[in-house]
Amino acid sequence: MTVSIAHVAYGASRIPLQLDGRLAEWHVIAPSFEPALPDPHAAFVRGCARPIYSSPLRDLVKSTDRVAIVTSDGTRPVPNHLLIPWLLEVLPVPSEQVTVIIGTGSHRTATSGEIAAAFGVASRRVRIVSHDAYDSETHERVGDLGPRFPVFLNKAYVRADKRIVVGFIEPHFFAGFSGGPKGIVPGVAGIETILQTHAYPLIADPRSTWGVLEGNPVHEVIARAAALCPPDFLINVAMNADKAISAIFAGHYLHAHRAGCGHVREKATVAVPHAFPVVVTSNSGYPLDQNLYQSVKGMSAAARILDPGGTTFMASECRDGLPDHGLFGMTLKRAASREAIDAELRSRVTPELDQWQVQVLHQVLRQGQVALYSTLDPETVRACGLIPVADLQRSLTQHLKTLGPGTPVAVMTEGPQTIPYIA
Repeated sequence: MTVSIAHVAYGASRIPLQLDGRLAEWHVIAPSFEPALPDPHAAFVRGCARPIYSSPLRDLVKSTDRVAIVTSDGTRPVPNHLLIPWLLEVLPVPSEQVTVIIGTGSHRTATSGEIAAAFGVASRRVRIVSHDAYDSETHERVGDLGPRFPVFLNKAYVRADKRIVVGFIEPHFFAGFSGGPKGIVPGVAGIETILQTHAYPLIADPRSTWGVLEGNPVHEVIARAAALCPPDFLINVAMNADKAISAIFAGHYLHAHRAGCGHVREKATVAVPHAFPVVVTSNSGYPLDQNLYQSVKGMSAAARILDPGGTTFMASECRDGLPDHGLFGMTLKRAASREAIDAELRSRVTPELDQWQVQVLHQVLRQGQVALYSTLDPETVRACGLIPVADLQRSLTQHLKTLGPGTPVAVMTEGPQTIPYIA
């Protein structure tokens, strides 16, 4: 029997995991990533000049327009240090008329150091502000989707003459894919709006899942909310395992996004022959694995192909903790059982911050247990209902020895960048 190596994404590097054929039958599952574009700047310029279902960007924007550019926060690897300067080159307006809004959604605002690191020279050329979902003074009501469903968006975004959304398309565990209208809602939405788009029934719907847009209630309510004040232009990118741009989609915020989702779906979807008693996964490394909240995505992807009662081994650095902000950790720890928490979440008329991530984690734990290799202290991991792992290789090996040789094991080296399904 031979021993091969699978390199599992973790933090800013990778864990070399030994796949010993004497221990198990190994199945490495990963997307068919594309190489980086040889000239992404040229592809960007072409995309803006010949966009999908839209006039060229230069024809949409007048020299007197005030332009708002919305982009993702530090939990997504959007190459803002490239895309924002390229946009400033293409836009026929001086940089003084441009405001970049970091779409934080319900996350915390970015620090000045984080902005400088993420945007590079652009942080000195253009005004960059963080959206604050909790500051109602900076929001404007653009309409309603129901009696308890007001839609509040960032005032600087709403009042701009032209609005552009920038983002990254990857599989998403309940919205189908990231990017597109999701950059606006929840990106620059008020907390009242964000909570309603993450209500318990929406997240619980089986159509709210990986790689699905048509009939997905979460995606549809997000799209309806964004349509009340839509962006005039979209630039979304696909990226490979090295976080390099592999494709650019520019144009109408729905049509260009759909084209990008089709492209990413083709590369990310992987068929497997059966479910597995053991799945090893990651959260695709930094920045997505910077906290346990985000790491639920990798666990959810693994649960798609986990045998009932099986074990997921999750490698996620969690350098930012649970995190400390938000209610994710507090909600996980405060009840005697998962059933009690789930009953409480289901009974709420108004959702509470971060309850959706707790809801999905509990879906995962109903499928099987999760052993977490991270920088979190063991007590915190146990309090969240997970099993702490100090050494991924050793713990996995010990577990496989209890199951016997020939146990089939799936290794998802890129975690939630992959949409596995049982053929």
